[in-house]
Amino acid sequence: MTELRQTALEILAITDPKIKVGRTFQLFDDHQQQNLNLNIAAIYDDANLQLPGRPHKPELVPPLDVPKRKMDTIDGRASLLHSLAHIEFNAINLALDAIWRFPDMPEQYYADWLKVAKEEAYHFTLVNEYIQSFGYSYGDFQAHNSLWEMVERTQDSVIARMALVPRTMEARGLDAVPMIRERFRQIKDTRAVEILDIILRDEIGHVSIGNYWFNYLCSEAAISPISTYRDLARQYRAPKLRGPFNLDARKQAGFTVEELSLLGV
Repeated sequence: MTELRQTALEILAITDPKIKVGRTFQLFDDHQQQNLNLNIAAIYDDANLQLPGRPHKPELVPPLDVPKRKMDTIDGRASLLHSLAHIEFNAINLALDAIWRFPDMPEQYYADWLKVAKEEAYHFTLVNEYIQSFGYSYGDFQAHNSLWEMVERTQDSVIARMALVPRTMEARGLDAVPMIRERFRQIKDTRAVEILDIILRDEIGHVSIGNYWFNYLCSEAAISPISTYRDLARQYRAPKLRGPFNLDARKQAGFTVEELSLLGV
């Protein structure tokens, strides 16, 4: 039988977005049908792989070099949607990476991140198909790579990964999506609003998964989540959190009252 973590690594290395998405859906279905083995102790070698697998485009540039997106043109709206597609494509990769890279976690950890990978693949498909209705496709605009850069920084530590990718980088999406949704609502783009509602709903769950496993690891090590997060953010050079914050979504995603109070709002 196919092994879940090894297959996640193989899919992570795939460069073609359509094939990566299809294989991710298939891996999730195989897991649901109990057609997979899981070896939580295996250590896999990625030395001969170019990770993550990604297409030649989009061109990756520093965040400040990504052009501003205006809503008064088709190009501007397509560019903004493209930025969402790029985030979702990277999010597929980060979920697959969380599965293969970190051994000796409970079985539920791998099931949770496989669910995240499947939902991110669904989001990417929704957004890319909608971009295509404008005459564009994923890769047609520039994008930045800050999300994956944090994935790379935390490849040596599962607790750092849980603290700084879902709970920091993806949690910023909880704050940003409602503002993007409002921009599309104002121009009466109902399909974009529907897609963003789906993304926000599911991303609350993804951040919640990160919160759960971060707190699990803190509990196992008998360390404080608050001070540990602060130390990890400093050690791995996490971006400083800036508002406005979607406090309701953050509460739903499992952030404590004390954690939210430290946001300074």
